[in-house]
Amino acid sequence: MKISASFNLDLRHLRTLQALRESGSLVDAAARLHLTQSALSHQIKELEQRLSCSLFVRKSKPLRFTPAGLRLLALSDQVLPQVQLALRDVQSLVAGDTGRLFLAIECHSCFQWLMPTLDAFREHWPAIEVDIPSGHHFDPLLALKRQALDLVITADPQPLDGLLYVPLFHYESLLAVSRKHPLAQKAWVMPQDLQEETLIAYPVEQERLDVFRHFLHPAKVQPLHVRTAEQTVIMMQLVASGRGVCALPNWALTEYLHRDYVAGLRLGEQGTWCTLYAAIHQDTLHLPFMQAFLETARTCSNQVLEGVAIADANQPIPAQQLPNTENRLLDPTRL
Repeated sequence: MKISASFNLDLRHLRTLQALRESGSLVDAAARLHLTQSALSHQIKELEQRLSCSLFVRKSKPLRFTPAGLRLLALSDQVLPQVQLALRDVQSLVAGDTGRLFLAIECHSCFQWLMPTLDAFREHWPAIEVDIPSGHHFDPLLALKRQALDLVITADPQPLDGLLYVPLFHYESLLAVSRKHPLAQKAWVMPQDLQEETLIAYPVEQERLDVFRHFLHPAKVQPLHVRTAEQTVIMMQLVASGRGVCALPNWALTEYLHRDYVAGLRLGEQGTWCTLYAAIHQDTLHLPFMQAFLETARTCSNQVLEGVAIADANQPIPAQQLPNTENRLLDPTRL
C-alpha cells in the first residue's frame, strides 16, 4: 500500500523508536518516555497502520526491529542529534552567546586601536565569528542597512533607516606640517592658510574627510592641490619632506609628534573636534555580545589612544535624530 502524501513523520515517532531500542521492551520504553504502556502501544499501532508495515517483531526478547523499523532508526540517529544541535544553537543565539560580528572601517587610522579591541573581545567571546570582510569599502553603511555587515566604524554617520549610531569617543583633527614649514611656528591655522598648500589625504570623497567637511568647506576654501596616499606612514613621509600638509586625528599623529618628525597644528583657534561612532543595525542592539563589543571598544580606545575623550554612555542615536553635518562639531569647552 502506498503511503499517503499527507503523512508526516513526527520527531516523537523517532524518539519512540530510539527508546524501544535502548530499553528493549515496550514497558521500559513507556516509562522512559513518561507515557502509559497503552498510550505508547496506541502510538506505535497508529504509526504502523499509516506506514502499512510492522516496525518490530512482537513478543521478541530482546526486541527485534523489522527492516522498516531499522530504516527509521537509522533516520532517527541522523535527525535527532541535528535537531538537538540546532536547538542549542538557537538557544545560544537568543542568549547572545554565539553569532557573527562582521565589521567595516571607514576610518583609515582606526586599526591602531581596533586590533587591541578585537583581541580583548575575542578573549571573552570566543564563540563569536569576527571578521572584517572586503567588498564593502565604498558603501559600508548601506551594507549595514542590508545586514550584510553588523557594525561600521565611522566619523560620518548617514541618516539611513534602521541604523543606530553609538558614540565611541571624541578626537581632535590636527594639521601635520614639516618642521621647516612656515606654518610650523603657529599654534593653529585658519582655512585661508591652506589656500596655497598641497593637502595630502586618503583617497576618499572630500565630504568624508574632517578637514574638508568641518574646516575648509564651511569657509568655502579649497587647497591649491590635493594629493592622495593610502597609508598614514606614506603621508607622514611626504609631509616631513615638505611635499604637502595633511590633517589626521590626533591619535594617528601622536607617535610622529613625539619623535619631532612633523609639527601638529590645531584647525582653528579652538580646534576641530569630531566624534567617532559605531554604526549598528537596530535589530542587533540588544545582543549581549554587541553590547560587550561596544563597551570594549570604548574602554580600549581610552587605554590605547592619547588625546581622545570617551563619549558619554548615552543611548544610541537613531539615524533620523542625527544632527546636521554643520552641527556635529563639538564645543571643546564641553570635553
